[in-house]
Amino acid sequence: MTVELIYLALAMIVAIILGLTELFLLPGTIAGIAGSILAAGGLYYAYGISLLVGNITLVSSAIVFIVGIVWFMHSRSINKMALHADVDSRLESSKDLGIQVGDRGITLSRLASIGKARIGGRVVEAQSDAGLIDENTPVVVVQVTGCNVVVHPQKSDQK
Repeated sequence: MTVELIYLALAMIVAIILGLTELFLLPGTIAGIAGSILAAGGLYYAYGISLLVGNITLVSSAIVFIVGIVWFMHSRSINKMALHADVDSRLESSKDLGIQVGDRGITLSRLASIGKARIGGRVVEAQSDAGLIDENTPVVVVQVTGCNVVVHPQKSDQK
């Protein structure tokens, strides 16, 4: 009986370690699946021994797992892995740049639906409404919505 309890305790400790590893170190790996299978097997085995052993195993494992989560969240280890950079940039809307319908520009890259264009002296992401538009093609703005500038190739007779 003592050897069984040692194996049971060892299995539950490994399951908890694998669960914490999945949560904090290697999300999306096999550790979470292996930990869940090991924990379920350990609980099945514990309840097979007796109801009291199963209940004690379930409650103690849950407490140890929760304490492990709280400890890890308050440890300095999590601060070493965390990103501490402040993102203070913002995406300017095309309307904020003063781009309006009818403005003219030139494509800086091929617009295979989306690419770069210079309109009003500013480089913007432009979207073609007419399929592919080659690089260095004069374009006219036909729509401005939020951050999108929709352009159409300028006809040769338009000036």
